[in-house]
Amino acid sequence: MEGNGYFGSFFQRSKPYIAMISLQFGYAGMNIITKVSLNRGMSHYVLVVYRHAFATAVIAPFAIILERKVRPKITFPIFMQMFVLGLLGPVIDQNFYYAGLKFTSPTFSCAMSNMLPAMTFVMAVLFRMEIVDIKKVRCQAKVIGTIVTVAGAMLMTLYKGNVINLIWSEHLHTQSSSVPETTNKDWIKGSILLIIATFAWASFFILQTVTLTRYSAHLSLTALVCFLGTLQSIAVTFVMEHKPSAWTIGWDMNLLAAAYAGIVTSSISYYVQGLVMQKTGPVFVTAFSPLMMIIVAIMGSFILAENIYVGGVLGAILIVAGLYAVLWGKHKEQKEKEAEIIPESIKENGENGDTTGMIQDIEANNCTEKRRNQANNVTVPSVAITVPTSQAPVIAREAPRA
Repeated sequence: MEGNGYFGSFFQRSKPYIAMISLQFGYAGMNIITKVSLNRGMSHYVLVVYRHAFATAVIAPFAIILERKVRPKITFPIFMQMFVLGLLGPVIDQNFYYAGLKFTSPTFSCAMSNMLPAMTFVMAVLFRMEIVDIKKVRCQAKVIGTIVTVAGAMLMTLYKGNVINLIWSEHLHTQSSSVPETTNKDWIKGSILLIIATFAWASFFILQTVTLTRYSAHLSLTALVCFLGTLQSIAVTFVMEHKPSAWTIGWDMNLLAAAYAGIVTSSISYYVQGLVMQKTGPVFVTAFSPLMMIIVAIMGSFILAENIYVGGVLGAILIVAGLYAVLWGKHKEQKEKEAEIIPESIKENGENGDTTGMIQDIEANNCTEKRRNQANNVTVPSVAITVPTSQAPVIAREAPRA
């Protein structure tokens, strides 16, 4: 029983970590599949529309059925927050990210998006979602870890070094790569688009955290954001894409890219991120994004025949070190919060003189245990429990003299 309790508690604490690591594999697959689809000529505006149409179709039935009794009422301020979420995530972030991905490569796009933890951390501090006390070690770890993570991402971006010849890539690199060559001008243009997309994504996390405090139905919020994002993306696509043939989609890589991105990286990821974010905050969620770059670099060498350079490996080491520092700081912060909850509740009960409820609970537990023992024919000696009360002390009368 004790072992089961320990492992059960360990699994409960590990759930947020497992969820976020799993999402990074999902995002990595999306980058690879989307890059192939964009190289084949699919419009990224149309891809965003189909992606969120798939996401809405998948998540909406679950939201309607599972949250029909707990769904809060949508007020105008909440609707406006949902509208802005649909604008930040599906429209601005993904259109700019796909455009930047088209001009660069999956590994480079993931490296640029590693500024997400730093941007989210700075915005969370500005909006007082994160309190930084530089005198505390845990806060120093979060700040230093964020800086090291960004430094690792920049090292991967700016320094390449020699090519690392991997066993599985010797045959692949002799063939023609599916990634077209890009000019330096396109590379810079793609970098700017990726920075704008990352800023919009960080803003999405901050606003999603605020919205969840008012609208706690996670599935319904995800479905509504995807639906509003679909409508907004359709309007943008009609303005930017004037060819009717751009909407054509068949049973090919374009359909796979739209379905995979919609189901895995929109509907599932929005929902899981909301659950984790409500418990740990936006900084914890975004701290795992650097892992996606490492996964994409490995998958890219397999599928897209991308080269892996020494600078990429060194940058990945820095990213892992910075990620560990941020997570260590968040873990210590969570431990401090848990340690403060019990003393504060005891202090409030003591100040309010509310010991009656405590006495009643003890008496009820004693009666329950007594009935259980009688049913099992077990005799247990009674134990007197004295609980201090807030009543005035009773003055004992003087005993009569003989």
